[in-house]
Amino acid sequence: MTTNGIQSYDAYLFDLDGTLVDTAPDLMYALNATLVHAGYAEVGLDLTRLWVGHGAKVMLAEAVVHQGKSKLSDDQLEEYFAFFLERYGERIAVDSVPYPGVVDSLIALASRTRKLGVVTNKLQGLSMQLLRELDLYKYFNIVVGGDTLQVRKPEPQPILYACNELVSVPSETLFVGDSTTDVKAARAAGCPVVCMRDGYNHNTPATELGADHVIDSFCQLL
Repeated sequence: MTTNGIQSYDAYLFDLDGTLVDTAPDLMYALNATLVHAGYAEVGLDLTRLWVGHGAKVMLAEAVVHQGKSKLSDDQLEEYFAFFLERYGERIAVDSVPYPGVVDSLIALASRTRKLGVVTNKLQGLSMQLLRELDLYKYFNIVVGGDTLQVRKPEPQPILYACNELVSVPSETLFVGDSTTDVKAARAAGCPVVCMRDGYNHNTPATELGADHVIDSFCQLL
């Protein structure tokens, strides 16, 4: 693992939350609305950032357990998850913003005719809504969400599916993410992988995630 010397690739695949976009503020809004609806206390942004990355259901479950409450039943979790999705969809891009350098880097990569895609565990509909509202959707040739296939990251199939759709060879396709989930998926798919230093990595230092490179800015991809 190094922090420089990143070569150019034919295609680039990106995680969404914590990689392309800082989505924690709007996720916190929906999470807190759901917690209050269910009779629990609100949580702060730092904790929300800690729990983001494994999906909204896990985030909800961890928020409840953090408050010393009993584990949610499957029925409760499904009920609160549905409520969460409604609230999140209402204001998915109010306070969420692309990370510094993301837009300029996507423009530069697209100008070099690189194939670009998103592979995220966020639901596909929400992913596309977020990208459209932030005017990022136009840069990508494909968006693979957590419900596009029967499996999701860290399984390799979503990445392999994206490579197939882009007609790109995995070994020539760089995956850019921020978590161990991304690294495991990329490794299993045969893709080189880069991690953002300050993404949503559940308090694991980016240098310990097992990526080929750790970067502080998207500009380092160019």
